[in-house]
Amino acid sequence: MTDEYPDPEVVDLATRLFGCARTGDTATLTAHIDAGVPVNLTNDKGDTLLMLAAYHGHHTTVAALLERGADPDRLNDRGQSPLAGAVFKGEEAIIALLVAHGADPDAGTPGARDTARVFGRTDLLALLDARPEGH
Repeated sequence: MTDEYPDPEVVDLATRLFGCARTGDTATLTAHIDAGVPVNLTNDKGDTLLMLAAYHGHHTTVAALLERGADPDRLNDRGQSPLAGAVFKGEEAIIALLVAHGADPDAGTPGARDTARVFGRTDLLALLDARPEGH
C-alpha cells in the first residue's frame, strides 16, 4: 500500500528551500542542491526555485541555480516563466542573466516580451533581444 501523503519532513525541507529562494539564501539552497535536491524542484503552484529567486530579485541565487542546470524556461502552473517574472519586477540584471543562459523571451503566457509591453517596460525589450548565438 502506497502512502498518499508526503513525508512531513520532506514537505518541511521543501518549504524551507522555497523560502531560501525567496530570500536569496544562496548558500543554504545550493548546499541542498549539491547534496541531491532537484534544481528544478517546484512548489504546489508550479513555481521553481529559479522562478522565486528571479521574481524576488536575487541575482546571486539565480546565477547559482542556472550554473547547476536550472531550466530558465520552466513555466509555472499559470504559464509564467522566470524571465517574464523578472520583467514584471523590472529586474534588469536578472533579465540579462536569464537571457545569457538562453531563456526564451516568448516562452509562457504572456511571454516576457508581451509582459514588457503590457506593463509599459518597452525599455527592457533590448535586453530580451540580446540572446546569445545558438539559442
